[in-house]
Amino acid sequence: MNNIAIVGGGIGGLAAALALTRRGIDVAVYEQAPELRELGAGVQISANGTRVLHALGLRDALEQVQVLPAGKAIRLWNTGQTWKLFDLGMESVGRYGSPYITIHRGDLHAVIAQGLAQAKPGAIHLNRKCVGLTQTADDVELTFETGDPVKARLVVGADGVHSVVRENLFGAAKPQFCGIIAWRGVIPMERVPSSISRTIGTNWVGPGGHVVHYPLRAGTLLNFVGMGERDWDVEGWNVRGTTEEALSDFRGWHPDVHAMIRNIDVPYKWGLALRPPMAQWSRGRCTLLGDACHPMVPLLAQGAVMALEDGLVLARAIAKYPDDHEAALGAYEAARRDRANKVVAGSAAMIPRFHNRAMVDAAAAQAHVDHEWQEDLIRERYDWLFTYDATKVPV
Repeated sequence: MNNIAIVGGGIGGLAAALALTRRGIDVAVYEQAPELRELGAGVQISANGTRVLHALGLRDALEQVQVLPAGKAIRLWNTGQTWKLFDLGMESVGRYGSPYITIHRGDLHAVIAQGLAQAKPGAIHLNRKCVGLTQTADDVELTFETGDPVKARLVVGADGVHSVVRENLFGAAKPQFCGIIAWRGVIPMERVPSSISRTIGTNWVGPGGHVVHYPLRAGTLLNFVGMGERDWDVEGWNVRGTTEEALSDFRGWHPDVHAMIRNIDVPYKWGLALRPPMAQWSRGRCTLLGDACHPMVPLLAQGAVMALEDGLVLARAIAKYPDDHEAALGAYEAARRDRANKVVAGSAAMIPRFHNRAMVDAAAAQAHVDHEWQEDLIRERYDWLFTYDATKVPV
């Protein structure tokens, strides 16, 4: 019998597994995919996330594949007018003690997976799609689409927005689509217009939409995410779209935005959904982490970071209460639930900041940006996020 079984081999599941292994706790990861890979393109990891990754011993491996963006800027949807938002890179180290990085999701996933493979060879089991679970007072039995059932002392559902573990514990959760469609893709840097910054992250803001782009893979790629308001409700990362459809969602936007869209080989789209916060993440010997219990819209760039925080805090709680699963899971939830739910709410609250209808008018747009991105408001919005230390928060 496994000590701990983690369902889902994404960023959060692997980080939790590595954090547990580093504490001498036996763990196995069950991933439904036939190969270990991360869909998606780029991801931003703020200081509160790199703090976790460095605590897991991954600093050197990350430095081979990450980018340290110099800062963030705001640009206006139609004129391209630019406002500096805040500095990042080494400034993040000075202010928060850890860097702010941009990285390809696949590279981040591979770094964590390699760290786990070195720490515990054979911990990851592929082609194991969980279809159900049953609990007793002493263990949990997981059943899979193929292969034998598995028993474990504890089970962690790290299986994303469509979590089988969550559904088994708490029933189906119906997503509420928020009327935003997101486009994503990566562009080779040599095909990016010269007027696009290669060193900073940029948020374009406009009426009913916004665009985010930043460098990846040592500056050889540009990550593009564009969000527009439209009624489309397919929740998934890998629905192929067309260049023409993406361009039509940004009709009237600056030529730089259109040039980026035209240079994405295959644009993918997904519908953004909100879910009501969960009052409880654990039941019996099972708990949840990451998108399985607190999915969020990606407007604060904290989805992956919250899963990293969850994984480390969960491992610390289990290590502190090795023989008392109720105390361990209770401590984990007490440390994480309010924090994660606040980030979910904060992410949703960014929608009107980025998509304000007043930005049709240039003067109103200037007033909106000047107000929403004052330095004191920026600090209020981000400092509580970035200063959080998952290695030290009480459990």
